[in-house]
Amino acid sequence: MRISYHSVHQPKCGVCKKHCKSFESVREHLTGPLPKADCAKFYGAQGCDLCLNVFDSTEACDAHKEMCCLSPAALHEFASTPFVENGAVTELDISGLSLSNDDDHVPEVVALDCEMVGGGSDGSLDLCGRVCIIDEDENVLFHSYVIPQIPVTNYRYEITGITEDHFKDAMTLKQVQEKVQEILYNGESIWKLRMDGGKARILVGHNLEHDLCCLRMNYPEHLMRDTAKYRPLMKTNLISHSLKYLTQTYLGYEIQTGIHDPYEDCVAVMRLYKRMRVQVHPPEAIMTSVGPHHSNVFDGWKPKELEKMSPDDLFEISRSNYRCWCLDSRQASES
Repeated sequence: MRISYHSVHQPKCGVCKKHCKSFESVREHLTGPLPKADCAKFYGAQGCDLCLNVFDSTEACDAHKEMCCLSPAALHEFASTPFVENGAVTELDISGLSLSNDDDHVPEVVALDCEMVGGGSDGSLDLCGRVCIIDEDENVLFHSYVIPQIPVTNYRYEITGITEDHFKDAMTLKQVQEKVQEILYNGESIWKLRMDGGKARILVGHNLEHDLCCLRMNYPEHLMRDTAKYRPLMKTNLISHSLKYLTQTYLGYEIQTGIHDPYEDCVAVMRLYKRMRVQVHPPEAIMTSVGPHHSNVFDGWKPKELEKMSPDDLFEISRSNYRCWCLDSRQASES
C-alpha cells in the first residue's frame, strides 16, 4: 500500500472494483489474454469499450455508447498566412475568452499543438514549423506557420504537409512566442502565474514539454495537462501512448491517417482532457490526490500503527502520486 499510492482517483474495474494504475491495466483485467472470468463476462454484455464503464442494463449501455463514440473533428482550411480576412492580415482575436480579474476565477483551458520540420545536416533536429491553439469549444484562437531560426533541411512533407512556400509570409518565432504568451498568460503577472496560476490558462497537449521546447518557451507545470504523461492514460509500465492510439482507444475515431493537422491533434487532446476531467470520484475524497513531489502520506505514521490497520483503513489514508484531472472539474463546480 505504501508504494502503490492507491486512492479513489485511480481507474478501477466497474464489476469487482479492483483499483489499477491505468485504464490500460483495467482493459487487460477485462479483455486481456488472462481476464478475470466473471468481470469479463459482465463487461462483455454491459460494458463500454471506450470509457470502460459498466452499466446496469444492455439498453443503458447501448444508449451510452452512441454518445461515448465521438466523430472526427471537421478540419479547417488554413491560409498560409497566420490570420487572413478578405485578403488582409488581421490581429489575433481572443475576445471570446474571459479577461476576468476575479481572484476566484476558474482557469480557462486551451490546447496547443505544433508540427515540426527538420533542421541540421541530417534533418533530425526538430524545428517548429506550424502552431495551433484552440479553446474548450474547439474554436481556433491562433494558427500560424513559423519561420525556423535555422535553415530547414527536411520539410517532412509526407507528415507535415509543409513546403517552403508556407514560410514566405509566416511569422517569426519571436512573434509566435508573444502571441502564445498573450493567450496563456491572460494578462497575469509572471510571479502570480508561477505561484498559483491566477488568471493564467490551463494548457492541454500531448508531449507538451517537447512542443514548448521547440517554441523556446516554458510554462508552469501546475498549469499543464499532458495526455502523454497523465498516469491513467499511460501503458501498464508507465510508458506514454501515442496520441493516435489514445484517440482511437478512448474517443473512438482515427486521426493522423495522412498529413498531420495541428487542429485535429488539438481537438483530440482537448476531448481526452475533458473526458478525464469528468471522471466521477467520491466527493468526500475528491481533494485528496497529491503531486509527485509530495512525500508519502504513510511516512507520518508509525510502523506499528500501520500494521494494526485493516486494508480499508490503509486505503482511506492513501493518496495518489499524481494530480487527478477531476480536481479541475471540482474547482469549476465550487466556483
